[in-house]
Amino acid sequence: MTQNVLHVENITMQFGGVVAVNNLSLDVEEGQIVALIGPNGAGKTTAFNCITGIYEPTNGHVDFLGQPMLQNHPTGKMKKLYAGENPDKYSGVITKTPDEITRLGIARTFQNIRLFSKLTVFENVLIAKHMRARQNVFSATFRLNRKEEQRMRAEALALLKEQDLEHLRDDIAGSLPYGLQRRLEIARALATEPRLLLLDEPAAGMNPQETQELTEFISRIRERYQLSIFMIEHHMDLVMQISHQIYVLDFGKLIAQGTPEEVSSNPRVIEAYLGVADHAEN
Repeated sequence: MTQNVLHVENITMQFGGVVAVNNLSLDVEEGQIVALIGPNGAGKTTAFNCITGIYEPTNGHVDFLGQPMLQNHPTGKMKKLYAGENPDKYSGVITKTPDEITRLGIARTFQNIRLFSKLTVFENVLIAKHMRARQNVFSATFRLNRKEEQRMRAEALALLKEQDLEHLRDDIAGSLPYGLQRRLEIARALATEPRLLLLDEPAAGMNPQETQELTEFISRIRERYQLSIFMIEHHMDLVMQISHQIYVLDFGKLIAQGTPEEVSSNPRVIEAYLGVADHAEN
């Protein structure tokens, strides 16, 4: 029996008078590839930022592997202000920081690649490995745990081999072609040993051949690392080819969900995103 790796319930994100995400609820089951699609400005990346702790939502609830990461959050900042004088009053509020969320087992990439561009390929992956380090701050500072460091270096190199990036280990990350930078960013995310991988427009800027290679790559890493994958993507060929479930946002609201076949034939989706003319030609 499969379980929900990620459960999102009624997430709302408001910036002043603008509601960027409006009562979004969705699930990612174990082993699934789930896509979140919609027009530009629909609130997709905002939803990702709420799930990964970059934004504090106006309201909502997020569970990861059955454990709350975000809970009852109508006044999240009030927790920081008042918890010292009356902690019980705000005991229902739970907010995980991005680094805590990574350590729980959620990794992500970004629409705009965020590598350490002046460091080598190997150093980028090794830094991510340190998120799973067993050493404490003291031993890390004074390099007392040499075995731990050797283990992480060996694991980083093994990951580069698995992703066919070993021959580039000493190259500066910012000098790589765009498609390889995308591959490296995903490899760096894998170095944190996630259970859930969030990909924000991984095919952005890629040509058709690169997109097809990426499609195969995503399917391969899902099986190799026993991942669940939640992605934002505009390339419909990629989405329709590998997704198990698709959620569709429009102006921050969920307008459809279902299998690729169900979503691609949904009139609301066709009107809001896929395009009436394109659909009529197919």
